[in-house]
Amino acid sequence: MADESILASQQLPEEVQVDQALRPQSLGEFVGQPELAANLQVFIASAKQRGGALDHVLLAGPPGLGKTSLAHILAKELGVGFRATSGPVIAKGGDLAAILTSLQAHDVLFIDEIHRLSAVVEEVLYPAMEDYKLDLIIGEGPAARTVRVDVPPFTLVGATTRAGMISNPLRDRFGVHGRLEFYGAADLHRIITRAAGLLA
Repeated sequence: MADESILASQQLPEEVQVDQALRPQSLGEFVGQPELAANLQVFIASAKQRGGALDHVLLAGPPGLGKTSLAHILAKELGVGFRATSGPVIAKGGDLAAILTSLQAHDVLFIDEIHRLSAVVEEVLYPAMEDYKLDLIIGEGPAARTVRVDVPPFTLVGATTRAGMISNPLRDRFGVHGRLEFYGAADLHRIITRAAGLLA
């Protein structure tokens, strides 16, 4: 029985709690990436001031540098809901449509490994990102028809470790682009010290 939990692909509840406790909760707590953090702060302030959704954000960089943490922080700083998924999980346009129609206004939708979205799913995503609309095909063959469905204004945060694999049409629909760089020794020391303090 104990072996099953060790080999499970999903985190145990206590692991999720530790992960959430260690994750920074605001841009002020986020260590490193000062230029990106400053830019995101400006975009957040602008979205709050105009009362709209934040522009779509594309975060690129090697694994483990904080892309997921930044997506969580964006939702917290904006005071909106957060929904997470990954590119390989969204197999069909209908999967994406189900996610988008379940969002509340201004929510953050985080898609990890966004470079792994299929071309078919990307086609469904484009009008949702641009106009907050979904073009759904109902039926098959000659009886098929297209129905346009409104989705609430939302912020898509896409994360990728392979920015070069993202299609140009998808990349062009992101208003904010951020590249995460490796941490220096001083930032790593701050991250470890903060985590140790939280675990003590």
